[in-house]
Amino acid sequence: MLIAHLPSGYLLGRAAAARGLAMGAALLGSVAPDFDMLWFHLVDQRQTHHHEYWPHVPGFWLIVALLVLPVLRLAAPRLLRPAILFLAAVFLHLVLDTLVGGIMWLWPFDDRLITLTVVPARHDHWIISFMMHWSFLAEIAITAAGIWLLMRDLMRWRVATTPGSR
Repeated sequence: MLIAHLPSGYLLGRAAAARGLAMGAALLGSVAPDFDMLWFHLVDQRQTHHHEYWPHVPGFWLIVALLVLPVLRLAAPRLLRPAILFLAAVFLHLVLDTLVGGIMWLWPFDDRLITLTVVPARHDHWIISFMMHWSFLAEIAITAAGIWLLMRDLMRWRVATTPGSR
């Protein structure tokens, strides 16, 4: 996935009727696994596929959830819902990346990247190959739905907050 992660986080947050911190957590979680791109480009010099780094490993996030959620439930229950939305968005990111990018769903038992389809390198640049692949239609659909609903929500909010509009 190239462009659909943030819109998918908005769609997830919206489906959960999230506002404020909870919506922010859904948005952050939807892109959090790709923070590994900093390491990929700045430190590793693109030597390892970034989906092999821990932010793209579901087992890592499962461990985080098992450690953090019970603590939040006891120590800071108001943060539990945002944390759950953050983690749900992370897992949504990983599911979306499974379409063409490959994810280590079986780690720690198997470190192979599992993918539903492979994007063949048919063009000079990998981005063009991705954009010309049928799977990019899913990205366009998710992005279009996210933008459409965001614009609709912003218009409703604007009408609701404009004095004398009701």
